[in-house]
Formats: sequence, C-alpha cells, structure tokens
Amino acid sequence: MIVTLTPNPSVDHALVIDELERGEVLRAADARLDAGGKGVNVSRALAANGAETVAVVPVGGHQGHLLADLLGATGVSHRDVPISGAIRMNVSVLEPDGTTTKLNEPGPVLSEAETRAMVDATLSAAEGAAWVAVCGSLPPGVSTDVYSDLADGVRARGARFVVDSSGAPFLAAVATKPNLIKPNHEELAELVGHDLPTLRDVLAAARELVTSGIEIVAVSLGADGALLVTEGDAAHAQAKVTTPVSTVGAGDCMLAGLLHGLASGLPISEALVGGVAWGSAAVALPGSSVPTPDDVRRVAPALSPELPLSLELGH
Repeated sequence: MIVTLTPNPSVDHALVIDELERGEVLRAADARLDAGGKGVNVSRALAANGAETVAVVPVGGHQGHLLADLLGATGVSHRDVPISGAIRMNVSVLEPDGTTTKLNEPGPVLSEAETRAMVDATLSAAEGAAWVAVCGSLPPGVSTDVYSDLADGVRARGARFVVDSSGAPFLAAVATKPNLIKPNHEELAELVGHDLPTLRDVLAAARELVTSGIEIVAVSLGADGALLVTEGDAAHAQAKVTTPVSTVGAGDCMLAGLLHGLASGLPISEALVGGVAWGSAAVALPGSSVPTPDDVRRVAPALSPELPLSLELGH
C-alpha cells in the first residue's frame, strides 16, 4: 500500500479557453472540478490503476466537504483531518496548445494541534504501508520540523519515506534523507543552487544527493522524460506526447507510476518506464485528470540504451 499526505490540498477548477487575454472577459469552452494537491493526485492515479492507496488530507470549509466528496466519487480511500480553516480552491486556465496558467491560493493556517493531528493520522495510516509520500507545499503555520517527525515515524513503522515538494520546505525535507525524492528540473536546480542546462548536469546533481544519503533521486524533466539515480545505477526514459492537453498533475502521476512499480518489486529501470508512461498519459488528458490503464497503454515510453548526457533540457 502507498500512503500519501497532502498538507495543503485543494479543489482544482480547470477552465478551457481559446486564448488567455489579460483584462478581457473570456468564455470557457469547458470546465471541470477535481480533488487536488500533489499527494491527492498521486493517490488518485494509483486508485485509477487498481493500486491500494490512502490519502491523508486536512479538510475544512465548504471546499473541504467538496474535496472529500470528489475523493469518494473517484474511489480514493482517504483519512480526513478536520481543520477550522477552509482549504484552497485553485484555478487552472488551459489553452489548446497545452499552455497552462495556474492560480493557487495560499491555503489555511493550521494550528499546532491540527498539525499534530495531521502527522498522527499519517503515521496511523503508515502501519503496513510500503511507501509514505509527503507531497506539495506546507500551509501557513506548519513548521518544516514536521518533516523530521514524519520521517522518523514512517521509518519506525517499517515504511519508506518519499518527499515531493519545493523551496525551503523541500530543502528541510531533504535534510531528513528521504528514501526517495522527486524534484522536477527547476526544483533540483534550486535545491543544489545552480543551473542544470544538460542531462549531464542533472545527473551530477542527483548523484551528489545520493552520495549524501538519499536512496533514490527521480527527476521529472517534462518533455525530456525523467532521470532516476541510485547509488549503483542511473536510467533515463522518455515518451512522446503528440497532442499535449494539460501538464497539471503530470509529475504527480509520474511519481505514482514509479512508486507503484517499486512497490510491486520491479527493477529500478522498469519502474521508471512505468512512471514515465503514467506521467506522459496524464499530459494528454484535460485539467488534472489522472490516467486509467487504457490511457497508459496508449503511451510508448522508451528506456534510453545510453544516457543522452549532452541533451540540452527544455529545448
């Protein structure tokens, strides 16, 4: 089983328009609501593909009730932590060429008691789990010390600890030496403090983190695929998406596929290929939709026979 914690979840409202024009009145061609937040997306993708998962989420306000309803409607098992504030309502604006503009609220302030309840709910769900993934931003009021509590508690229960975040919280989380981290290209560059223009640079940065005590570093690279690095191995995989629709949640789906493969006992390279397949399938779907097995089967990811170290990223 894979447990996810989303400290700052949301309800995601996706609007499809012809073209984003600042200051104009625009009419949406389509719209959808999804349960949102990085860990929620991971659990949604896992559940859509028949994997056992539990999503731990703070819930408060009308949006919190809507989040719980949306999770239930998609068959995601969830543990709700009641909070006094209302969770976020985030808006994504999607254009036909795949360009996505996101407007994210800051989220509610959590009290010390609410934060403690969130940690306790996660550690309770971690009993018997293979992986526990803490994903996304921390809401106001939550100290980065929470990562230490979670890392220690998760490992004490025999599970492996995963972090997918950014900025100062991600830096604090990395200090706990998670078993796996999944930064994207920009987050990795921010973490190591310098630009990473080629795959060779990304590989060097990932190896530095592995040397520091992190077991697996998986870097999502957008259209350039993903790189996975362990102490004794490195692998790169990529899949072509001919008609991108939305990038929202694609990295989360990639992490879901990777964790599913690892939890199933697949070799590192095969788990990476599965992760890339799930993430690429998500890009071809609207809003923050997650791929089903049929969607994943339409993708043809390929493992690079040799690492394309001179690949210039983002071009």
